[in-house]
Amino acid sequence: MVKEILKLGNPALYEISAPVTAEDAPMLRAWADDLHDTLLDYRKTYGAGRAVAAPQIGIKKRILYMLTDREYVIINPVMSFPDDELYEVLDDCMSFPGLCVRVMRHKRAVLNYTDIEGRAQTMELEGDLSELLQHEYDHLDGILATMRAIDEKSLIMMQMKRDLQ
Repeated sequence: MVKEILKLGNPALYEISAPVTAEDAPMLRAWADDLHDTLLDYRKTYGAGRAVAAPQIGIKKRILYMLTDREYVIINPVMSFPDDELYEVLDDCMSFPGLCVRVMRHKRAVLNYTDIEGRAQTMELEGDLSELLQHEYDHLDGILATMRAIDEKSLIMMQMKRDLQ
């Protein structure tokens, strides 16, 4: 089901999400479906979107959903960085469509997590996928890209495609 994406300024976006527990297992597929449907709806409306964090739709659990070459349901992720190399990116967010923020992100990251089947997984990330999942991971800790702005001049409004149906 398509859920409302919480917008910049909503206090719930700044809360730290709780780990997924065994008691949450019966809800995982429904949560993943809601994240999937919401992501596809955002794509239809704005022509963008590869991933969404559960807190953005009001689920205060450590779950990320990514749809690229396939579906990834990322549960209780732990991110680490193999080196200190950073690069500057324009970061956008479903919680503030049309606003981009200049931030510094790690060029490479390692993401350890559990998939929806309960299997341990590891992703070695570089470039845009590293940046994307750092952004989504921040949501789990109540951190928005606006809080990582390089400086006070790092906020940029962009023109977004919008489906006017």
